Amino acid sequence: MTESDVPGPTEWGEGHGVGPWPGPLPDDPRYDPELLRTGDTRNVVDAYRYWSREAIVADIDERRHVLHVAIENFGNDANIGAVVRTANAFAVDTVHIVGRRRWNRRGAMVTDRYQRLRHHDTTADLLDFAAQAGLSVVAVDNVPGASRIEDVTLPRGCLLIFGQEGPGITAEATAGARSTVSIAQFGSTRSINAAVAAGIAMHTWIRQHADLDRAW
Repeated sequence: MTESDVPGPTEWGEGHGVGPWPGPLPDDPRYDPELLRTGDTRNVVDAYRYWSREAIVADIDERRHVLHVAIENFGNDANIGAVVRTANAFAVDTVHIVGRRRWNRRGAMVTDRYQRLRHHDTTADLLDFAAQAGLSVVAVDNVPGASRIEDVTLPRGCLLIFGQEGPGITAEATAGARSTVSIAQFGSTRSINAAVAAGIAMHTWIRQHADLDRAW
């Protein structure tokens, strides 16, 4: 069994969450009867305590933004789980994984159960999807000629694409993108971790386009 085959953590574990529902059980179809009886130790916001997974997903579907993110996975990138977890926190519409289907889910911390995921065999498939969906593709990579993300307004209907750790975004993705943006750096490292860069870029979109009054 390889590291990518090992399932990630299922819940936070003992000492976290809430115990069994106190008092009479609520008559609400969103609640999971088993969780009401035994308690809820899942990594979910308080508003979703005791809800079934299906009810949580349905509610998030009503809150999702028009932002999509994609990460190229031609070398089995270990950052995908963290990207999925951050995308879930920002209610991203869909996380697109290009290349290898198998990836290490530990970093997702179970959020892949609540986040829409879609696989594309090739970057060309991803770009075709974006064109049909009317999404503007923005590559995020620190390369010569890139615009600073701090200075641009990202498209509202946007697909942010990130390359894998090391080689970065493929030439095909760069050529198919409407624009390429970089993140300002001031230290000695040549690049920011791909999952961190994805979080910065997603939050930039959130600051520019999201209704912050709907945040938890």
